[in-house]
Amino acid sequence: MVLSALVYLVAIYLLSGLKVVYQYERGVKFTLGKFSKIMQPGLRIVFPVIQTWTRMDLRVNVVDVPDQDCISKDNVSVKVNAVLYFKVTNPEYAVIRVEDYYYAISQFAQTTMRNIVGEATLDELLISRDKISERIRTIVDKATDAWGIDMHAVELKDISLPEEMQRTMAKEAETERERRAMIIISEGEKAASKNLMEAAKILGSSKGAIHLRTLQNFNDISSDPTNTIVFAVPLEAIDALEGKR
Repeated sequence: MVLSALVYLVAIYLLSGLKVVYQYERGVKFTLGKFSKIMQPGLRIVFPVIQTWTRMDLRVNVVDVPDQDCISKDNVSVKVNAVLYFKVTNPEYAVIRVEDYYYAISQFAQTTMRNIVGEATLDELLISRDKISERIRTIVDKATDAWGIDMHAVELKDISLPEEMQRTMAKEAETERERRAMIIISEGEKAASKNLMEAAKILGSSKGAIHLRTLQNFNDISSDPTNTIVFAVPLEAIDALEGKR
């Protein structure tokens, strides 16, 4: 009776220690508080009371860095947020060397982002966003290597400017568009004037060409019944009549 009860208790003890580690995970096992091994995927046993373990996810993790109030190198106040992509490469270090690696990475990324943004001008932030993201990733990756973390990428999601700065930039862009439009119009007028000069030379060098052009204009105008045509007698016709007289 006692033996069967003892066997029953041992069976319960062993069954309670059975753990399943998934393919994308690793288990960090401690025996009497001391690190003992990394548990590979599959069915594993952890002896209760004597041993404990921590489940570590090895998939790529995503951390959203909230808006940070930053001041650029040219003293422009901006709000910047970002997204971090990283994965645990050494489960032992991620458990032993840092208390909460999620929180630690987020805080370190915020500080680094403010420092890097402060070293760049507003134009560099807007134009060279990829370069700034890579600088942040390099610094954070170097610091988190000791935690067993590999920083895959850092992406700046949004750079928010003050409303006054947005209005100023919009006005500047509108002025630039108007300047380009005036250049295009002036180029068109220049080309049209050149074409008119060439047409005038051709009409002046050919007898009767001006009369044909005048008749063509009359034909175009007369197609609209609302137009009033005032017929002008060419000077050549008056000269011809005076010659006959």
